[in-house]
Amino acid sequence: MLLVSRRLQQHLAGKRFLVACLHTSRRVQNSRKVIEQFKLADIGEGITECELIKWNVKPNDMIQAFDPLCEVQSDKASVEITSPFDGVVAKLLVQEGEVAKVGSNLCLIEVMKEIADSVDTSVAEPLNTDTLPIESFETPTSTVSSEENTEEPLPSSTTVRRKHPMDPTFTPEVDGPGHDAPVLATPSVRHFARQNGVDLSQLVPGSGRDGRIDRRDVEQYLSAGASASTQHPTRVEAHGQTENVVVELSRTRYGMWKAMEKSLQIPHFGYSTTLDLTALHGLLPTLNANIPPHFLPESSAPALLPVSPLSVYTPPPPPETPLSGKYTRLTYLPFLLKTLAKSMIEWPLFRASITLNSTSKPTLTIRPHSDINVALSTPTGLYTPTLQSADTYSMYALSSQLKHLSHLGRQIPCGLTPKEMPKQGGTVSLSNVGAIGAGDFAAPVLVPGGGVAIVALGRAKWVWDVDRGDGSGERRLKMGISWTADHRVVEGAELAAFVECWRGYVESPERLIADSV
Repeated sequence: MLLVSRRLQQHLAGKRFLVACLHTSRRVQNSRKVIEQFKLADIGEGITECELIKWNVKPNDMIQAFDPLCEVQSDKASVEITSPFDGVVAKLLVQEGEVAKVGSNLCLIEVMKEIADSVDTSVAEPLNTDTLPIESFETPTSTVSSEENTEEPLPSSTTVRRKHPMDPTFTPEVDGPGHDAPVLATPSVRHFARQNGVDLSQLVPGSGRDGRIDRRDVEQYLSAGASASTQHPTRVEAHGQTENVVVELSRTRYGMWKAMEKSLQIPHFGYSTTLDLTALHGLLPTLNANIPPHFLPESSAPALLPVSPLSVYTPPPPPETPLSGKYTRLTYLPFLLKTLAKSMIEWPLFRASITLNSTSKPTLTIRPHSDINVALSTPTGLYTPTLQSADTYSMYALSSQLKHLSHLGRQIPCGLTPKEMPKQGGTVSLSNVGAIGAGDFAAPVLVPGGGVAIVALGRAKWVWDVDRGDGSGERRLKMGISWTADHRVVEGAELAAFVECWRGYVESPERLIADSV
């Protein structure tokens, strides 16, 4: 101990005490920034290139090992690639949508690396070559030579970070944890395992070549009764169907089948255009504010006036409206039906029905009023109830009838009767497909007994009409319409002219004032 004390006093007196005590070897640990090139590794057997689908990082982002970097798509499966480094993303070398070859650089990552530099003996070595390391002060009989200090390894207290499996320098036997083994599986097997919530590391080694995990290994694991908490139902189990199911067509759907087959006998002529509903849209608030009381539900009935208009004479009450026919708001459809019915009055051809005679030529029967079929999708199938004499009803009454027909169609079994679906049907059919989808146009099919024409209404949309506003354009509410006519009796020019007649009423609703609608 006396020897140790004397040597400590000598070091305290020297100028190199700090170097001699802190550096017990000839190597000094420093850190500096290094740019690492991250390469696309081989993600499956036989895969030579992948498409980069999505980057999960951007330049200057801080990342840690095992953080998701990007997603790549091969011809077999999509794979998420994680970072093998802790650092900062310096540059993305491959953009989303581009194809990268296996082994090519995907990005550059700036990392901090510890480097070992040799230290000058005159600076780092203690004054006395016989000086003992600090940890050996209690055992003065053991000495360390200069040669041994030169070859001394890094201190054992330094923690070496585990390398990422995607690191090009990763070796499972050296860098992997002792209890882990590399998981060998094709992308399709990995995708199948991920779908079923199976950890492939539990199946190592697999039954395939070189311990590769095959699909049958995953299936055997699932059939063995793996824990339900780690599994997710497959797509087949999600809806409970595992085998083909034969379903017979319902009576209504079979009727549609036969009608569509007969429609092939009719030569179709199509015509599509748009209607401007801007003026109607501005008129609706006024119409909604003046719905007749007998069409309103009791909860929305207007308050009694302080002075009754019926004090002198009480007229007969209006026809009773069923509860299913009461409403609080008008839509565009009753107005379109009313104007269509008025156009049919001006064009007798569209109030005509075809009569086929076995012994003579076919004939046309012109009806006195506008009978319009309305396509109605119900839980039990497609029906086309008829609005008979639609030209004699007000828009309010047509709205009530539409609501009542919709109510009957939603019943199971269907509540529509021959009263709503007469045998002769209508001469023009209307399908409001825009109420369901966002489409603008369709290709309606005309069936025997469906009249001489059918129209499909698209969804009304606000668009910028460049033809208005002295060339500067205006925002207008437009709706696409698609017509199909029976070309055996309706000429193309006649259909186009009839549609323009309808447009005149729709786009100038003030014309109806003269008819006291």
